[in-house]
Amino acid sequence: MRFVLRIVKALATASVVIVIGGGTWLYVDPPELLRVGDGYAAKIVCSNVFLAGRDPQAALYGDVQAPGNPLLRLVRVSVDRDQGRVTARILGLFAPGYALYRGAFGCTSVPDGNFKAAAEAVPSDTPPRVAPENAALWPEGESVAEANDGELASLLANDVLAGPQMRAMVVVHNDRIVAERYGEGFDAKTPLLGWSMTKTVNAALVGRAILDGKVDFNATNLLPQWKDDERSQIRLRDLLGMESGLAFNEEYGDVTDVTRMLYLDPDMVSLPANAPFEAKPGERFRYSSGTAVLLSRIWMDGVGDQKKAFSYPREALFKPLGMSSAVLEVDARGTFAGSSYLYATARDWARFGQFLLRDGVWNGQRLLPDGFVRAMRTPTQSSGGKYTHGQAWLAAPGGDTSAEAGLPEDTFWLEGHDGQSMAIVPSADLVFVRMGLTPGRLGYKPQLMLKELLAALPAS
Repeated sequence: MRFVLRIVKALATASVVIVIGGGTWLYVDPPELLRVGDGYAAKIVCSNVFLAGRDPQAALYGDVQAPGNPLLRLVRVSVDRDQGRVTARILGLFAPGYALYRGAFGCTSVPDGNFKAAAEAVPSDTPPRVAPENAALWPEGESVAEANDGELASLLANDVLAGPQMRAMVVVHNDRIVAERYGEGFDAKTPLLGWSMTKTVNAALVGRAILDGKVDFNATNLLPQWKDDERSQIRLRDLLGMESGLAFNEEYGDVTDVTRMLYLDPDMVSLPANAPFEAKPGERFRYSSGTAVLLSRIWMDGVGDQKKAFSYPREALFKPLGMSSAVLEVDARGTFAGSSYLYATARDWARFGQFLLRDGVWNGQRLLPDGFVRAMRTPTQSSGGKYTHGQAWLAAPGGDTSAEAGLPEDTFWLEGHDGQSMAIVPSADLVFVRMGLTPGRLGYKPQLMLKELLAALPAS
């Protein structure tokens, strides 16, 4: 019996040592995967709390834990509203991830914990966004006449077509919203994250900078660190078509280039700017969020004056289009996160779609170069016809071609992580926005709804 007690005591002691040792390791040198998870949680909760006005625990569960890696269910968050800070930790103890709210520039991940540097990376005197009260009809104002009537509204009410965790749907036809629907807890005033739909908006900012003479579509020598380097031969058009030849790992769920860039590096430009060649420019399609961040840095450098660069999205695009809710967030060192982080209401996302439908002209003013939207609709050879020369898709979510989906040939798409999508159909004068939190593993296809909407449109 004494021998058994000694064994039990030894095992108990060993267990305590293992727990203490493991806890110390997690506290002092946590694995990067845990840091990615906490950084992701802090950033998403921060934006949802300070931009969208949502409850932090609801955002943590609904946007981070429910659709993500099971490890994320161990994350706990704390929100300091006075300092505009969010901290996330595994079990509330380990691998802290930080995010900081910076007013008009939304939230940023602060992986190094240097809040001072992150705060000083953007202008502090930029006025906050204010949504004007405008009774005019959309898109000039926020009034929606005769919406949600008839067959279109019935289609939006179909939960199978709408898909799981739908948050907003807006249908625009002949310049007006003709139907819309919102998920529980969301409405027409809720800013929603577009994820990679942001890439197409960022491409429009490149187009605006081209029109303003700040950058050139065929320019080379795009970054200072590429001088006297073979990467100096990369053209702006190569980056826009995701065929720069630069290596980049866009896989999620582990520590890869994209998760490292978004949640472990305060300077998002650093990793893609230092990526090696894997092919000659124009030869290989490589979908890359790093490429979109490089485009942000390039058009910001082209604008020149940094204060003007920080106000450029608002002054050059959002303000003319009336996208008063739009917030394009900035990384912790001062580069717009043009790959992923634009928040806007569904109606403002639809305004952007209507802008592309009008070929980059708004209220009679050309805001994009003639032919730029055509480039957004023109497939690249390297992508097998799926991606375009302007950070947009011809393939519908899931990879269907327009023919396979039974859609008009001129349909093109903005697409984002977890079920964000916008379809633009010039021949039908239609824009369809669908926002939600619908992981790809669920197999949802918004093109099924789009096909039904097209069939239900009144004959012109």
